[in-house]
Amino acid sequence: MEYLPQHIEALIYASAQPIALADIQNVLLEAFGVEFAEEVILEALGELRDRYGHDQHSFEIVQVAGGYQFMSKGAYHETIGTHLRQQSTKKLSRSALETLSIIAYKQPVTKSELEKIRGVSCDYAIQKLLEKELTTIVGRADSIGKPLLYGVTDKFMDYFGINSLEELPQPKDFALPENTIGNPEELMVEDRNEEE
Repeated sequence: MEYLPQHIEALIYASAQPIALADIQNVLLEAFGVEFAEEVILEALGELRDRYGHDQHSFEIVQVAGGYQFMSKGAYHETIGTHLRQQSTKKLSRSALETLSIIAYKQPVTKSELEKIRGVSCDYAIQKLLEKELTTIVGRADSIGKPLLYGVTDKFMDYFGINSLEELPQPKDFALPENTIGNPEELMVEDRNEEE
């Protein structure tokens, strides 16, 4: 087959995990009705590895975990690492944080419920939270129009350093004396004076 290396290249590129030789064979068999010998596929893989082995490419095909996968070359790891660090340190906007906190406490929640609580449109904030994988679509509501329901992800837990939603501060936690400013006894006297 003339374009066999390109088909294998596309499979490796599209696969989220390393793709095994047997899986490549099965896909090609179903797609083209031809059973390619292992040697033929290995020869095509060798051609691809040679092609990406040149310095003009920043990535290569690597055999890992019983399969084949595209990976960046070692010479570019520092650049990629810098990018990933910059991405991870980007702060959430105030509107995104507000939206995220409502989702965390009220989940599953619809966009209209979020907007009712916040009083403004949440389209942009929801989109950013989905892109950062801090929230996810968890289903559809049974109400009219079947709106999407949003919830937080495991990445949310990791981002905020908690193991479960039970670890989120509760409203009662904000009313504790150590969370007030000033002398509580003086505040109580002022409150009584205002009532009189």
